[in-house]
Amino acid sequence: ARLLPPGTAAARVTAVHRGGCDVVTADGPLRLPVDRSTGEPATGDWCAVADERLVRLLPRRTSLVRSSVSGRSHAQVLAANVDTVVVVIALDDRPALSRVERLLTLAWESGARPLLALSKADLVPDPSEVLREVALAAPGVGVVPLSAGTGAGLAELRAALVGTVVLIGSSGAGKSTLANALLGTERFATGDVRAVDGKGRHTTVHRELAVLGDGLCLVDTPGLRSVGVAGGEDGLDRAFADLDALAARCRFADCGHRSEPGCAVLAAIDAGTLTARRLDSYRALVREQEHFAARTDARLRSERLRAWKAVAKQQRAHRPRP
Repeated sequence: ARLLPPGTAAARVTAVHRGGCDVVTADGPLRLPVDRSTGEPATGDWCAVADERLVRLLPRRTSLVRSSVSGRSHAQVLAANVDTVVVVIALDDRPALSRVERLLTLAWESGARPLLALSKADLVPDPSEVLREVALAAPGVGVVPLSAGTGAGLAELRAALVGTVVLIGSSGAGKSTLANALLGTERFATGDVRAVDGKGRHTTVHRELAVLGDGLCLVDTPGLRSVGVAGGEDGLDRAFADLDALAARCRFADCGHRSEPGCAVLAAIDAGTLTARRLDSYRALVREQEHFAARTDARLRSERLRAWKAVAKQQRAHRPRP
């Protein structure tokens, strides 16, 4: 409350549209125009409103962010003030473990707690092998196999949810079906998966926040075809906590885990307790983060140079002529 300017009321952003956003206040829902000078609102943001206008965005506790799919250095906030990130993976199509690791890195980096929901478990006769592989790719993360159709696993997942929950994953993974099952109503549109390639259609077209009850809120998101990982190293370290623990036992502090003697990571691969695939996945994400940081630095330098040139141009325009 102390962050609210005098004469304003607290509201929460439930959806963002072109040129505006939906918010919910103590008096009910509103649709507000957005002045970009107040910042770019994201679903889940808390804000101060007055006279049916957005006055200020309040600081975010957490934010789920991916780098721009265009390859530029900009990042996109998928949801703000999130407590639990549920990564939804369909079991009927053998999960790509590198994508699971990528989504978990994104989730850990947000500052929220990740969970893995393995949907469509009823379509797999014996999911035990896949569950074991996924669990090895998700150290420290709760894994819940479930079926929104039969209801199996839903109670276990619901009991693990805390605060504001966001569902992320590929199109066709069953996010909207799961969201509807948790809400107990057909709030979000759902669609079939294409038989020709097993891909889902984007039935969810924007991020929307709904109230689950018991202090829980739920954000459904469009399917993520491309997942760029932006930000610092914390998410990567937590997503690969097993590899990080092994690296601490290497003989050399700067071990590159390639051919160095006394490398605990390579020893684990030889022993079969760590896969070479997981090490390759980690290296790919490290390279991507380094590339994103380099692009960001270059963009900031370019923006500072443009600002300096604009100031210099103004000074020349106002300089007295001799």
